Amino acid sequence: MDLTAYAFDLPEALIALRPAEPQDAARLLVVHGDGRLEDAGVRDLPRYLAAGDTLVFNDTRVIPAALKGTRLARDSSGSDIAVDANLVERAGPSEWRALARPGKRLKPGDRIIFGEGFEAALTSKAETGEITLDFNVEGEALDLALDAFGAMPLPPYIARRRAADGKDRETYQTSFAGEDAQSVAAPTAGLHFTPRLREELAAVGILNETVRLHVGLGTFSPLKESQLESGKLHEEWRRVSPEVAERLNAVREAGKRIVPVGTTALRTLESSVAGGLIVPTVGPTDIFLKPGDRLQATDALVTNFHLPESSLFMLVCALMGTDVMQAAYAHAIRQEYRFYSYGDACLLLP
Repeated sequence: MDLTAYAFDLPEALIALRPAEPQDAARLLVVHGDGRLEDAGVRDLPRYLAAGDTLVFNDTRVIPAALKGTRLARDSSGSDIAVDANLVERAGPSEWRALARPGKRLKPGDRIIFGEGFEAALTSKAETGEITLDFNVEGEALDLALDAFGAMPLPPYIARRRAADGKDRETYQTSFAGEDAQSVAAPTAGLHFTPRLREELAAVGILNETVRLHVGLGTFSPLKESQLESGKLHEEWRRVSPEVAERLNAVREAGKRIVPVGTTALRTLESSVAGGLIVPTVGPTDIFLKPGDRLQATDALVTNFHLPESSLFMLVCALMGTDVMQAAYAHAIRQEYRFYSYGDACLLLP
């Protein structure tokens, strides 16, 4: 597959390092299936949706998965070293798989101190560099320790330019996140939906439902040749409840639109279709949507701007057409829209 069709040049100055204030003040580029573009704001969404249309949110919660610690010296002749760890995926009640720096200086058996009374043993290290950490607490106690000592796992293109801080605890978490903290990246299109905006949408009869997909760091990883060949992405856990599936199918039967908020909600729905209907689902998905694939559970999409040559840009091209999306992104760059996780939004109307 030729990825150059999904490439574009983005000035670094357009990468948003902080969200709009308030977060529903972000701009909104409305992209129509015939290529028409409209410059609007996120709070204009009620003008483009109709009563009975249903927004579908991913209510996953982001865990403070970025940790700073100290790897203790292995013997009396060695020395302690500073370690940065990013949790990737829960592996057990006390275990997480993680990426860490400096990876080459870490090996199984190392002990890493992350805070007073909070430490982990490095139990294994994969050829890819991914490590497994076995913490000295588990379950709810582990969640509380991560909340106390961790920081929000900002995307690499932000983290390279500034450190996470206390403000990110609020701005990198959706206002409707559930209690199950498992994601290591936010479903960022949902960050625009303040309580005020959701009330304004409800006031004009626009409905909402929630699904759940735990977002992994793979969402930021460059596409691998093996993924392009297999047509599958990294696995992420997702759930569509029976009640939500039934109500969403009724939306379609009534001639109204299903509008995922973000690509994680869209991937959850599209991986939960059988016989043309949305079905209850629990478990992993590795769905990779690209031009040529037919989307079956999506009538429109609210999403942020995505990285060039990424699976997510390919996904929006599958929905709208590559030429339409390349023209839309070129317009957004000329008009200095803000890009990526903390940036502005698009409303895609095929």
